[in-house]
Amino acid sequence: MGIIRKTKAVATVLQIFEEKDEAKSVVHLIELVKDKMNKTTVYRILDRLEQDGAIHSFNGKDGLKWYAKCEGCSASHHSDKHPHFQCTKCDKVECLPLEIKIPSIKNHKVDSTDILLIGQCEVCCA
Repeated sequence: MGIIRKTKAVATVLQIFEEKDEAKSVVHLIELVKDKMNKTTVYRILDRLEQDGAIHSFNGKDGLKWYAKCEGCSASHHSDKHPHFQCTKCDKVECLPLEIKIPSIKNHKVDSTDILLIGQCEVCCA
């Protein structure tokens, strides 16, 4: 499908990811834009941005879906095979700049990965 038009709503959601380079939960994103659009619109935009390779999603520790800005992805290829870290104290979630080699499995095709490390972040450990 892809984003053909960069509407005001799409620009608003993209701006959130541009302002701070950190993952956002879908609940937090909806809260940030609740005065500008409804949650159905937010979900639709997030799906389209993910299909276009602008963002990627993963599941957090509580089962919530989180989104983060992609680096080097496109509509035809997502290259976000990296782990994420979620702090148990402050709930911050971050993409970890680690290369993860996904093993090949005989007679299987792996389409996606979801690796979440849970613990205390650098700030909360100090």
